[in-house]
Amino acid sequence: MPHDTLAPPVAANTGVSAGAGSASAHDDLRTLEAGLDRLQTDVARRTPWWRRAIDGVLPPVLLLVVLVAAWQAYTVIAQPRPDLAPGPLDVAAALGDAWADGRLQLAVATSLERGVLGFLIAVAVGTPLGLLLAEWAPLRRALGPLISGLQVLPSVAWVPAAILWFGLSDATVYFVVLMGAIPSIVNGLVAGVAQVPPQLRRVGTVLGASRFELAASVVLPAALPGYLAGLKQGWAFSWRSLMAAEIIVMGGSMGFGVGSLLQQGRDLADLASVLGTILVILAIGVVIELLVFAPVERGMLRRRGLTGGTP
Repeated sequence: MPHDTLAPPVAANTGVSAGAGSASAHDDLRTLEAGLDRLQTDVARRTPWWRRAIDGVLPPVLLLVVLVAAWQAYTVIAQPRPDLAPGPLDVAAALGDAWADGRLQLAVATSLERGVLGFLIAVAVGTPLGLLLAEWAPLRRALGPLISGLQVLPSVAWVPAAILWFGLSDATVYFVVLMGAIPSIVNGLVAGVAQVPPQLRRVGTVLGASRFELAASVVLPAALPGYLAGLKQGWAFSWRSLMAAEIIVMGGSMGFGVGSLLQQGRDLADLASVLGTILVILAIGVVIELLVFAPVERGMLRRRGLTGGTP
């Protein structure tokens, strides 16, 4: 009888202990989840935007200063011929002369307008074409090798044909830019779509999305990393194609771009002007990367929890 009397309290105590242990374990899991969330979000919250901007811009600026200092030291120590190896001061003077007579501003504005407009047109054409190839396997098998071949083909090879088709006009430049940028954008998007988990497609289908809605609202957002890589490569190809076209195509109704400024320096055998123009072309590419593509890429990766909030 004493054992029967003591049994219920023991069972009750065991139940209370089990319930308390379950509640404690549940609280521990909640605490662990909150801690993991803070690991992913606190760094982004604590790091101000200006600090992230400085961290992204300062390293290349410091590297540029070191390279220019080494260049200047070489010209002072070796004292090469200025017409064969101009120093940084000579190049700066040539850029100053181009700025003073307005050639530099005109060339940069003209090339940026052509480059940005041509790239936007390439995005408008390449994005739906890439989605179409990614979602329709027979078309991808038929057209995919041609797109890859066009990506490998140097864009400058299109310049002679474009001159015969469009004459000495801006249409020639835009055609060359499009032929350089579109294949990269298409291939980047196709590669990004290929990496989309099939579970996302099934969820969209279960929720009643049409094929177009599935591609635009589910597949394309999930393929953003590959798509963004294609956009970056497309911009690089469009900028290179633009410079090649501007160097070759001169006269007629063509405007005066940075490539024309580079060719002008070559015609005058002015190496300082040539090097200065090359630095301008390089600087524009770096600025576009730092101010446009790098922030977009960091924001996309941060939202996906892939960078820990660091720049």
